[in-house]
Amino acid sequence: MPLSQIAGPCKRHGGRIGDRVAASYDGVMSQSWKITVLAPRPVVESALLAHEEAFDWDPDIVLAGSEIAEERPEDWQLEAWLPRRPTRGDESAVAALFGIDAPTFTVEQLPETDWVTQSQHLVEPIRAGCFHVRTLDYPPCDEPGLRDFDIPPSHAFATGQHETTAGCLAMLTHMKREGVVVRNLADIGTGTGLLAFAALDLWPRALATASDIDAVCVDVVQDNARQNGFALGARAGELTMVVAAGMDHPLLAARGPYDLLVANILAGPLVELAGDFAQAVRPGASLVLAGLLETQEPRVRSAYRRAGFRLAARLVKGDWSILWLRRRR
Repeated sequence: MPLSQIAGPCKRHGGRIGDRVAASYDGVMSQSWKITVLAPRPVVESALLAHEEAFDWDPDIVLAGSEIAEERPEDWQLEAWLPRRPTRGDESAVAALFGIDAPTFTVEQLPETDWVTQSQHLVEPIRAGCFHVRTLDYPPCDEPGLRDFDIPPSHAFATGQHETTAGCLAMLTHMKREGVVVRNLADIGTGTGLLAFAALDLWPRALATASDIDAVCVDVVQDNARQNGFALGARAGELTMVVAAGMDHPLLAARGPYDLLVANILAGPLVELAGDFAQAVRPGASLVLAGLLETQEPRVRSAYRRAGFRLAARLVKGDWSILWLRRRR
């Protein structure tokens, strides 16, 4: 079966710059504000790329881009969420992403709502590879050969509904079918833990480590592990969770080198981490990279080619690329 067909239909969901785009965003705020810019799709995508290059970006301002309606795929909006009333500096920072021809935008205060959890309620289950991912709103799937995951709504991202996460599930399934052997794996930017669970399901005797920059993910991953029957611990077949930025944690270094490293984050951090990932994996090891738009793929692949990786397979889901890379021996 062509790799482009190994993932099932995926519901378009929320932000269009990856499940991990707003990991530092607290879903419940006493004051939540939003800046909205309406523009053609190429303009919004260019603004998102400019955001990735803005190293002094205020982390309190969280961005997402999306199409306005399914029937108008080229009409997009860029939304910026803030935990405060936007200042002139905040508005100027958003406007600067669009260059000299910045479009007009609206500013509104939002009601006190748990936007993260609310957006994830009643999302339809998805099938990707040999996995079925659902929330508690739907019954389990007992179809033979299909692993059912119950991932409740939470403040952590990567519940499976975004193309990047579904694409990673499909890619991991493809790798298993291709005979890839994994004894030691890591999921960097794990969010809910879903991709770590999927990898452990495919390679149940592997050492497994999950990390995220956001400490809120620790409790989320632990709860989801118990809910889905995964043991927490440091032995083979168990999952160890740490809080870390990239590979910056002594336990991540001590438990390497890895046979498989999964990172569903953003294109900018992926490029920055290419050298760290190369040092963290064995020769011949696999990387699964996601969170990059197809337009960003050449830049990411170039960084990893320089770091000693070759492309084994790629999958495109919507606007997103999912890459399987292998470190050259």
